[in-house]
This record gives sequence, structure tokens and C-alpha cells, in this order.
Amino acid sequence: MTSTHPRSNDHEDAARSRLLQVVGAITPWDDVERTHLETATRWITGGAPLYRVRKPDVPPMHLVSYFVVRDHARGRQLLVAHRKAGLWLPAGGHVEPGEDPWVAVVRECREELDIEATASSITGEHPLFLTVTETRGQGPHTDVSLWYLLDADADSVTSYDQREFDAIRWLSDEQVLAEPVASLDPHMHRFTHKLRDARTATNVSG
Repeated sequence: MTSTHPRSNDHEDAARSRLLQVVGAITPWDDVERTHLETATRWITGGAPLYRVRKPDVPPMHLVSYFVVRDHARGRQLLVAHRKAGLWLPAGGHVEPGEDPWVAVVRECREELDIEATASSITGEHPLFLTVTETRGQGPHTDVSLWYLLDADADSVTSYDQREFDAIRWLSDEQVLAEPVASLDPHMHRFTHKLRDARTATNVSG
């Protein structure tokens, strides 16, 4: 009898195809993001493993879902002081093998901030931004990060995963851009500029 279950490589091919669609739908904000999108596309289509299977660096390049939580009424975005990275970053985490990146956002949001993920009206359940970043510290590796945007009232975030983070801060765009680049994810300023453009475009079209 022929099995009705897909073979493991069928699942992998489907995951790669979905990820290519997600990446292909991102409009590059600048030449850096255009280069990162090209790098990510080659990585996905080249057959390299996509997901981290052992901490911190196996395989040496793997997929991450960031989520930037924004209180639109207050004009603030949430950054977390990541213990291992020693930087202020968006919340997020590694995508599990075969997991949809948006599902990873929902899972990590619940685990790290104890709130339900609500997709921004600007982006829906689609990433706004993509980066390819070499990490620092023990076990350096390369994160291919999809940056999602969530809506939340700042008052709803009453706890956070203290195993992962030392602190959290709600910052305006101007405050983020005033922070030294060396204290943040290296692409945080670029993301904030792209978000401002996206908000402006949404307000104009609305």
C-alpha cells in the first residue's frame, strides 16, 4: 500500500517553498537589505539546513523570528536587554525545525512576554524586514532574521522571561535612533527608519 504521508524531504521542500515566498514578499528598504535578501534566497535554495538543531551554532547559519512589539497609541516600541548578546534587541527566538516563522512569533511572544501575538495592521502576519547577521560572543554564528511587527498596549506587558532578559524598555522611534548603534542590534536603526516609512505609507493610503 502506498503511504499517504509525505516523505521527510517533501516536508522540507514545502518548508523551503513557503520560506521563499515569505522572503520574496519583502520589499528591500536599502541596498543592505537587498543584499541580505539575496543572501537569504541563495541560502534557502542552496539546500543548506535552515533550523538550529543544537545550541548555539549548529548549523552555523539558521533562521530566527524577531518581533517588534509596538504600542501605537503611545508611539513606543519594546526592546529587551538580552543577557547572552549583551545588547538591546527586539524579542524573538529561533524557528524550530519545520515551524512556520509566524508560528514561532506566536510561541515566543507567549514564552518571553506572556502575551498573545497580535499582528500589526501595517504588516499583518508577514515580516517587514530581513537581516543576515553574524553574532558575537560564545559560539558565533549567522542569524537569518525575519522581523515581524506586533501591536500591544504597553500596560499589557507586565512580565518577561528573566532567564533571557535583564530588563525591558519602551522607546519612541527618536529614542531608538538616539541610542548608540553599538548598544543595539546592529540593524535596529535601519529597521526603525523602514518602520517609519511603512507607517507613513499606511497613513497616506488610509
